Amino acid sequence: MSYQVAFVSLGCAKNLINTEQMMALCRKAGFTVTGDPEGADVAVLNTCGFIESAKSEAIDNILELAELKKAGKLKKLLVAGCLSQRYPDDIRAELPEVDGMLGTGSYTDVVEAVNQLMAGERPEHFQRIDRAYDDGERIVTTPPYTAYLKIAEGCSNGCAFCIIPKLRGRYRSRTMDRLLAEAKKLAEAGVKELIVIAQDITRYGMDLGDGSSLAGLLKELCKLDFHWIRLHYLYPEVITDELIDVIASSPKIVHYLDIPIQHCNDAILKAMRRHNTKQELKELFAKLRSAMPDVVIRTSLICGLPGEGEAEFEELCRFLREEKLQRVGVFQFSPEEGTLAERMDHQVDPAVAEHRVELVVDLQSRIMDEYNEARLGTVMEVLCEGFDSAEGCYVGRTYADSVEIDGRVLFTAAGLVPAGEFVRVRITGVADGDLTGEIED
Repeated sequence: MSYQVAFVSLGCAKNLINTEQMMALCRKAGFTVTGDPEGADVAVLNTCGFIESAKSEAIDNILELAELKKAGKLKKLLVAGCLSQRYPDDIRAELPEVDGMLGTGSYTDVVEAVNQLMAGERPEHFQRIDRAYDDGERIVTTPPYTAYLKIAEGCSNGCAFCIIPKLRGRYRSRTMDRLLAEAKKLAEAGVKELIVIAQDITRYGMDLGDGSSLAGLLKELCKLDFHWIRLHYLYPEVITDELIDVIASSPKIVHYLDIPIQHCNDAILKAMRRHNTKQELKELFAKLRSAMPDVVIRTSLICGLPGEGEAEFEELCRFLREEKLQRVGVFQFSPEEGTLAERMDHQVDPAVAEHRVELVVDLQSRIMDEYNEARLGTVMEVLCEGFDSAEGCYVGRTYADSVEIDGRVLFTAAGLVPAGEFVRVRITGVADGDLTGEIED
């Protein structure tokens, strides 16, 4: 029986990969795959359940899809991913609109679940969370010039504030052969920007015991026909000299490094169960800048972890002013159930933590403005992402801007510039955090 199955993917790019794999399984089963839930037989909502804001977004989407069901425009709702893995009892009790669930170890059961739903059953599939499935076919949903390559699943780092190991299982690297085969297909399909992702890409291969490493994988990926290779996320304690040398010496690997540090105060880092000191972070950043003077460093920070007082927060602000990291995402501490940090003493008042986030955002915006202003008059390589009719110009990204995270370049051109083409743009202005410019002949 052929059904129309709609997919909605929330959360991170790693989650998107699982959605793309479920889409491919459904297409292989003869189902019609769509991104529009209205009129579908089944909507599959792949959720994030990492922090409070992600849970709220997932619930809002469930309720929106429930309204479609109520209006007769959708027959069944299947919820997959982290929210269902983390809160199956709550979903059963409080969201009767949900007709079935898939846990994070059960993406491969999507076809069976759809068939069960359409037969009037209420399927719940919760296989082991460490059951790896990252080698299957995908329906790539990103623009044709950009694609993600997930090189590992899960995480074994055990940070005090993080629930991911309990939702995704221990760290599991994919084999080099499988990764290179997938990357080769992406290159042959015309992908120009390959974004290498995992919860922690720096630990790639350490669990395989066959000598595989991120440095070795990158050397092989650079032999394929990509123009840019972008890296998310590199944990600071395992960035080796060999890895730095590979990144610095490979023209295809963009000098944009996403290195989540979360804080800089030694006591807070220890409470977080992180593995660096502030001095080690400063030495790492200095080493990266020495090897790559044009490196753009992105990080993520948490404000309001238990034990963070005014002195620790001011130390973080001082660190940012000194290090001038060009890209920073800052989050308010969320006391997630089942984490060590939830049970810590000296919890910070949420209003205080929220205010600290605002202060860091304000501080960081000035640092980003300084970076952007230093680009004025330079010529930068830009990946064109198409014409924006609202802006009346073309829109693209430099090596310093990752997909849907960082800024854009708004530029004019005398002729047609296809999406996916790399062009050289002279930067002439700054507008609300974005760069503006014109194509250099």
